[in-house]
Amino acid sequence: MKRKWRRFAPALAALMLTLALCPASALAEPAAVYPAEVRESEENGVHRIEKVYVLSIRDDPAAIPTADFEREGRSYTLLDVIKNDQTETDTKDHIEVVTVNTNTKDMAAIIQQLEPALEVTTEDGYTGTLAPDYPSITVEADGYKTSSRTVTATRSYPNLSDADASLIPKTTQEGGRTLTLTDVQWQEAAGFYNATATYSGTATGKYATGYTATMEYKGEVSKTSGDTVIYTAIFASHGETRNVPGPQELSAPAAEDGGRSMSKALLILPLAVLLGGAGFGGWKLTKYMKDKKRGYVK
Repeated sequence: MKRKWRRFAPALAALMLTLALCPASALAEPAAVYPAEVRESEENGVHRIEKVYVLSIRDDPAAIPTADFEREGRSYTLLDVIKNDQTETDTKDHIEVVTVNTNTKDMAAIIQQLEPALEVTTEDGYTGTLAPDYPSITVEADGYKTSSRTVTATRSYPNLSDADASLIPKTTQEGGRTLTLTDVQWQEAAGFYNATATYSGTATGKYATGYTATMEYKGEVSKTSGDTVIYTAIFASHGETRNVPGPQELSAPAAEDGGRSMSKALLILPLAVLLGGAGFGGWKLTKYMKDKKRGYVK
């Protein structure tokens, strides 16, 4: 068993070394970004290539290739990347009417129940923060109910000649209401009578069952439309070159193809080493058995 493991040890070691040296970039390829338009121009002997990329606001512009490259015998170097944001923001004034139910018509108490600011999103997609317009507050009663209570008043009538109720007025006025005589108490003093008369009546009124306060919130709301950002990568070349490009001078597409080939080679190498090690071990075992049969080894 130990001899079998020894035969595979070199192959396993080679596999582990290859995986350790293999960069992560060779195993995971970044998402490709391709230009929507390529423009070429020449001015005063300077050749330019402009590559136009149309990305969304969620795309990462770092994926745009900016490395030097060669094209038609010329070497191009990045000069600049221009960003053109295509998003647009529209703003407008907006009024939101808010109502609250309250059990009081006191304005200070009502203001305490209202929000100091209001976040809104309109039906057509505008958003913003509105401020309260306190002078616009109006308060209305939700409804009324009728109430009634008994009202009483007393009157004194001194020095009456007799304890006769007919001498006492049958009605009296109290707070704009007419009250009716309901009781008389008599006291005698020095041959005269003092009367204390009690009058009563019913007072009716109505009260609000609740209130509704209405207030306006005012401010600006905005909406952003479009999610496209256009990037233009500008490359320039000042002269021709006849050199054969080396590994570091490949254009962006060639570099990507080379990276893929390197990734495949790095992944295939351990398998080749493993299979080669196994084949070599098998050959040694066959040779040993033949030599032992012939008597060359004991």
